[in-house]
Amino acid sequence: MALTARDMSDMGRLAQLAANPQDTTREEIFLAVASLYRVQGAHLSERERELMQDILRRLTSDVEMAIRIALAERLAEDTTAPHELILLLADDKIEVARPIILRSPLLTDTDVLRMVVECDVGHQEAVASRQNISEPVTEALAQCEAESVLIALVRNTTAKISSTTFEGLVEKSRHVASLQDPLAHRNDLPSELAVRMCDWVSDALRTYISKNYKMEPARLDAAFDRAEAVVKSEPAVPKTPPSEGAQKLVDKLANAGQLKAGFLLRVLHQGQIDLFDLALARMLDLQLTELRPIFYEKGPKPVALACRAVGIDRCVFATVFNLSRQARKMRPVLSATDMGEVEAVFNTFNKPDAMAELRPH
Repeated sequence: MALTARDMSDMGRLAQLAANPQDTTREEIFLAVASLYRVQGAHLSERERELMQDILRRLTSDVEMAIRIALAERLAEDTTAPHELILLLADDKIEVARPIILRSPLLTDTDVLRMVVECDVGHQEAVASRQNISEPVTEALAQCEAESVLIALVRNTTAKISSTTFEGLVEKSRHVASLQDPLAHRNDLPSELAVRMCDWVSDALRTYISKNYKMEPARLDAAFDRAEAVVKSEPAVPKTPPSEGAQKLVDKLANAGQLKAGFLLRVLHQGQIDLFDLALARMLDLQLTELRPIFYEKGPKPVALACRAVGIDRCVFATVFNLSRQARKMRPVLSATDMGEVEAVFNTFNKPDAMAELRPH
């Protein structure tokens, strides 16, 4: 294929840059290489493609983000851009990657599945918001722990979600209240799962579900009765002490330096509330009998202090508060005043101070 005048111009520019590197910025080299790669990528040899990819990778960290964002925006809907160049931008910081992830038709299921597994929450959120993502992709996203990723997924009305994945998301909505409304408003949510949600959603959502999903009145009444029974039941009595196996596991993780916030969140999501209590007490250097009255009986501020002390991020606080209360069959209610206290904890306390504040005075 003959080179066009524009191709010749790009190649001439590269030759000029190579001949006078002292007068050349890294940004100019980056854009020149990217431009030539975009135009002539399909006609380059394997060695030439590898060389250009290497140049771009080496320059990426030194080129201003605004320039990389501009390039990503330019290529986001380009169906002729080299796949390797698209992947290079998609693996960049989320500000650069977002337009590519959201709009590039060149990204395959394999590409986005890799991002779900390997990349950070920002990339996962962008994948969850991408148009027409397939069932394998939505299944992988539904396994993520980040609440923001799950919300982006269920709000994406073009996402193709299987009944099995919907079932998992509905179960998560039992403990993640922010999922309930967008799930209930999806037209493709199976009716039987909508009925199941009536066990734990608000009265307003129950009314919406009863009006918008086909179900037998008897099934709906039964769901309401179960929900009322849960609300009126007494909180579960904590096991004191927890099982010997739980104690040994916490001791082993602590001695290996592996008792971390991620473990707390995992066991909490799995409903292992006594193991959660035991591990949290160990991380806070408190006795279990000291932790439980503070954590469960003194409102949300001690929960926020505990999260701050062990390194649980502010965005996960609501999940910890809701799951821990629901596991004890307590109503996870947060007033505006409560939320103000929670915000103050995360804004003013560092980890050591939060730990000190929790100790019985």
